[in-house]
Amino acid sequence: MNTSADIAHTLVGLHAGMLAGEPRTDKLAAQDTQDGWDTEHAGVLQACRLLGFLEHDAQCVAQAWRRQSLRIGQFSMATWPTDPQDFGIATGPRSQAFAPCPHALGLYAVLPDAQWVGRMAQAGVKTLQLRFKSEDPDAIRQEVRLAVQAVRGTDALLFINDHWQVAIEEGAYGVHLGQEDMDDAPFETIRLAGLRLGLSTHGYAEMLRADAASPSYLALGAVFPTTLKRMATAPQGLTRLKAYAALMRHHPLVAIGGIDEARMSAVMQSGVGSVAVVRAITGASHPEQAARALQQLIEGRL
Repeated sequence: MNTSADIAHTLVGLHAGMLAGEPRTDKLAAQDTQDGWDTEHAGVLQACRLLGFLEHDAQCVAQAWRRQSLRIGQFSMATWPTDPQDFGIATGPRSQAFAPCPHALGLYAVLPDAQWVGRMAQAGVKTLQLRFKSEDPDAIRQEVRLAVQAVRGTDALLFINDHWQVAIEEGAYGVHLGQEDMDDAPFETIRLAGLRLGLSTHGYAEMLRADAASPSYLALGAVFPTTLKRMATAPQGLTRLKAYAALMRHHPLVAIGGIDEARMSAVMQSGVGSVAVVRAITGASHPEQAARALQQLIEGRL
């Protein structure tokens, strides 16, 4: 009979593409069977740690794998769980869901000010986010107001990063919030105002937490290394992204983090319907031309 360690090492070999960050030594392995894990799923838990998953994510995967084993009637080491029901996710209609947005949001440009928002709206970018950083409430309101005005008469959908109250008052299409904002954000107020809600996620536990809020879309990242924001989690990579996209396929999904023209096609093959970029546009010598090329890659025309 295989031990949990044997199973863990077999799983690591089968699912090597899931490795992200530094593999973790398994100091908790001896406790797993004492905590109620059978040999097979204790092995899953160990494997997830060895693949660099944070402990709360490793626990999510092991629990899902156990439910998968019960559902299909056997323990399959080859089958990484991606069925929503195995993670306790309800995929049917939800009475408290946020207003829907297009399932394929296309190119999603994250921009620093209203002037950039206007440029990219005129260039035909489908989805825009104003990520304006300031401690001045008047400056924030002015920038949000100008950004909302800048997209009028275009097909662009405008999300405001963080500043939900001003977004409501100025009539934005939606709000994007990070995990750190979820504890204090008045979801009911935002939902009743009719705004769409996007939430950032960086792994299984955060995806499940965000899903429980029934947002309009989920952002998955960071896929690749990025210098724009200090991340608490390692870059997730394409193999994890594909598994995340399969699990959360009932949501519109936006991949984000270190994505440029060279990586666009591979990212789109993961199953997401949108890719968010920052420097691929704002750092380009010809931003409108860069935006057109990125959109063509997303639409499969290049």
